[in-house]
Amino acid sequence: MQGSAPLRGRIQIPGDKSVSHRSLLLGSLADGTSRVERFLPAADCRATLGAVRALGVEVEELSPSSLILRGRGLRGLQEPDDVVDCSRSGTTMRLLAGILAGQPFPSVLSGDAQLRRRPMGRIAEPLRHMGATVLGRDGGQLPPLTIQGGALQGLDYTLPVASAQVKSALLLAGLYAGGPTSLCVPGPARDHTERMLTAMGVRLEAGDWGLVPGGQRLRLEPGSPLQALDLSVPGDFSSAAFVLVAASLVPGSEVLIEGTGVNPTRTGLLDVLLAMGADVVLEDERMVGGEPVADLAVRASDLYGTEVSGHLVVRAIDEFPILAVAATQAQGETVVRDAAELRVKETDRIATTVQELRRLGAEIEAQPDGFVIQGPTPLRSPEFIDGQGAEVHSHGDHRLAMALAVAGLIARGETCVQDTDCIADSFPGFATALTKLGGKVR
Repeated sequence: MQGSAPLRGRIQIPGDKSVSHRSLLLGSLADGTSRVERFLPAADCRATLGAVRALGVEVEELSPSSLILRGRGLRGLQEPDDVVDCSRSGTTMRLLAGILAGQPFPSVLSGDAQLRRRPMGRIAEPLRHMGATVLGRDGGQLPPLTIQGGALQGLDYTLPVASAQVKSALLLAGLYAGGPTSLCVPGPARDHTERMLTAMGVRLEAGDWGLVPGGQRLRLEPGSPLQALDLSVPGDFSSAAFVLVAASLVPGSEVLIEGTGVNPTRTGLLDVLLAMGADVVLEDERMVGGEPVADLAVRASDLYGTEVSGHLVVRAIDEFPILAVAATQAQGETVVRDAAELRVKETDRIATTVQELRRLGAEIEAQPDGFVIQGPTPLRSPEFIDGQGAEVHSHGDHRLAMALAVAGLIARGETCVQDTDCIADSFPGFATALTKLGGKVR
């Protein structure tokens, strides 16, 4: 990457990663045939595809992004004949654990070295309370997970943190329970699972949990068969975030991002960018398959520092690497706190984001639960000599890789991002998308 000409044009972002995962998992449990369009054929979602096939589900790929699933119903999954490989996808492992907790057969979930370092205690403990046996390394905290399901009991549980993956795992296990599952969630968290379950006919009540600002109370009644779905997956806001920030930072840019999901549990970064002065307008707002969708019109603008904390963090948790890039160009100080969960993502995202942006000359300091950035700072290698730029590393983290690529568009000289194969985890064709808009990427 190197300093870019203005980014201009219209672009459609690949399908939403979270919705793509759930379409496979819930479509597998449905009675009848489901069709999914705009499925995200990224590595993480294909891990879920491989997992449901290992459980006996027939999936026909009409194209990489168009699938037909022949659901087996709630009780029709088959015992896998090998370890189920979740690759590096934490979503696959956590949500699938909820489903497997209700099955009358044993199963083992594992993945690559990166995934085997990610904590699973938040799902394992409540699943044990429901009656499942969940074993793992480090006292049951780390994968591989061995799960023996069976007759589950209903659960009345308050989540220790507002986690969409924990909430989803318990709701999916609740489909198999002998009584209702009631959850209290201490803050906002993605609600794609609830929306899809409701669309498929599950009796699920959702309301505010008044004890905590933004908290949720959910109650799922088991016993309803899942109706097959016909779904067009909206564009992934977390992927659109990289184009939003790039177009905000590269002078003269004007981009329209078509058909993007704007579920309010996902758009924390949009709120942050607007607070920083970004020029982003939502056009043609509509509902698609129970999910809010809009076209995002963004133009380059001057940004100003801000503070991000509290419940806003949950709604922007995947976007902090690219937010950090935006903050390097904002006037004044940007502070992120209450984001300690970033320490246990694909990498320690606080440490790696700080390390790599410093290589480009950013004034960024790590905090235990976030970071502080002073801006605006021209990005270039501290060893910038004779027009040569910097070499930075993704650490195998797809979101950091894309954030560094965007940083390269505004940095002096050429920026080389190492280990970018991981971008396929969530945004296949990312480099092509930037090039289409006029970015200098190869």
